[in-house]
Amino acid sequence: GAKTAHAIDIDPQALTATQDNALKNKVQDRIACYLAEQFAPVQSDVVLANILAKPLIDLSAKISALLVPGGQLVLSGILAEQADSVIKAYQADIDFKPPAQQEDWIRLEGLKR
Repeated sequence: GAKTAHAIDIDPQALTATQDNALKNKVQDRIACYLAEQFAPVQSDVVLANILAKPLIDLSAKISALLVPGGQLVLSGILAEQADSVIKAYQADIDFKPPAQQEDWIRLEGLKR
């Protein structure tokens, strides 16, 4: 598993929930929570983003920059009809696997070149 995780959100309540869940799972010493405006970007082996398609597209350069070469990107919160637009926003940096679909929702997973 990961040595550390950085949880970033714009909603303080979401970060409180993250801290509560970390405590329940006894991993509170391995998770650092940040409001988005307080986070100093660091490169990581894995980046997960579960937000809507438009912010995923708008933030594609920033999200891609958080990954080391060979790092894994997982994106969710994407409706099936939005998947191609999200893939297009990341295709300069990320090689995606085929999308995973559950009902109307898509998960994208890929590796940074």
